[in-house]
Amino acid sequence: MHTTIDTATEVVSGIRFPEGNRWHDGRLWYSDMHTGEVFSLDPVAGGGPRLETTIEGQSSGLGWLSDGRLVVSAMNARTLVAVDGDGASSVFADLSSVESSLVNDLVVDEVTGRTYLGAFGYDLYGGEDLRPGPLWLVDVDGSVRRVADGLVFPNSMNVLPGTRTLVVSETWGGRLTAFDIAADGSLDGRREWAALPDGVTPDGSTVDTEGGIWVCSVDTGEFLRVVEGGTVTDRIDAPGLCAIDCALGGEDGRTLYLATADSYDPAVTGRTRAGRISAVRVAVPGATA
Repeated sequence: MHTTIDTATEVVSGIRFPEGNRWHDGRLWYSDMHTGEVFSLDPVAGGGPRLETTIEGQSSGLGWLSDGRLVVSAMNARTLVAVDGDGASSVFADLSSVESSLVNDLVVDEVTGRTYLGAFGYDLYGGEDLRPGPLWLVDVDGSVRRVADGLVFPNSMNVLPGTRTLVVSETWGGRLTAFDIAADGSLDGRREWAALPDGVTPDGSTVDTEGGIWVCSVDTGEFLRVVEGGTVTDRIDAPGLCAIDCALGGEDGRTLYLATADSYDPAVTGRTRAGRISAVRVAVPGATA
């Protein structure tokens, strides 16, 4: 499949910077990073977005702990915030004493309940020179330890279905990197899972039942389905836009939700609010639909 976002159906608009797209419990969830708000919606029943929580500063990755609580990456505070079913929130893990850069996207390992969380590694918004960033492991008790270093802007992550393999997007590295997940949550066996086409800057991603990963290229405005080794099997172009995140979901898992915006600069998105999430149909369903 090679198409453009013009063929997609608009699901929600008026967002500043939609991040953390997830399909969970029959609903599409997302962060509006530049407002700190987290929303969910039922694209089938309609009714519009429902505000789930608001994080001070910027919000990014979303996941669900083993006890069912939503967990949100609070980027500026460098914490993970847990939100219960009544909307009450509390700090689940505090990385502020061990990580000086903004924390970013995350994935909760459904097998163990542990959370993997990336950090920028440098002050992107302040114009600091690029430095590699780490991956942190947040255990089920909220304790934190560093499990990988030297990633070039670690971003979204997926555990490949039926495996103990974690695949990480390195945004400014232009590649997807794999690790083996050990019994204690440690990561080893680091290897390149896919080198991406020149210029592609992988941001958000989602995995399907065949182990293919849809990745979003924030700089080049495209959504690519990639398999191990780097072959691109499908492409959705979004010219002139930042392709930020994506999630597979819907009733049969074959709806791909596409998050875009006109900029990743908060000063711009505060004026334009041009972010939106659209939907297209794809052949292979999501692994967690």
